[in-house]
Amino acid sequence: MEPRLIFANPADAEVWLSAMSERLKKRIPDEFVRRKLLTAIHYEATRAGLDPQLVMGLIHVESGFNRYAVSVVGARGLMQVMPFWQRSIGSAEHNLFDMNTNLRYGCTILRHYLDRENGDYFRALGRYNGSLGKAEYPNLVHGAWKNGYDWQSPSNGLVAQK
Repeated sequence: MEPRLIFANPADAEVWLSAMSERLKKRIPDEFVRRKLLTAIHYEATRAGLDPQLVMGLIHVESGFNRYAVSVVGARGLMQVMPFWQRSIGSAEHNLFDMNTNLRYGCTILRHYLDRENGDYFRALGRYNGSLGKAEYPNLVHGAWKNGYDWQSPSNGLVAQK
């Protein structure tokens, strides 16, 4: 099954996709690839109960939207997932460079840390990065989220008039 956008108001889906696509145009020039990635981000974030724009901020900081990124400690893909998570929440056969797999793992891990930290994004992001108690990483993600990928639904709060 291909990931799909999940919006209460279907018209918002295309508005969101267009807005986010424009923001990623320089990083991902191919429109088809960009839209496919954005759809997968929105799907996996929503599935995990996360704000898709937060996930985009995290990806911006972690990999710069490079799905083949590898950190000096071995974290892989868009969301820089450490391979040990394959044993914990998945399977050793899972390819962490696969876009959908990496997003599923990364969103599941962030959700796990948010639950563990009772919804405290600052602490959850610190755990995600292995820098709990330090402000730099959570502040970077928050800045990317709010300054680069923040979005409000144009229909948010609007009620149809009779």
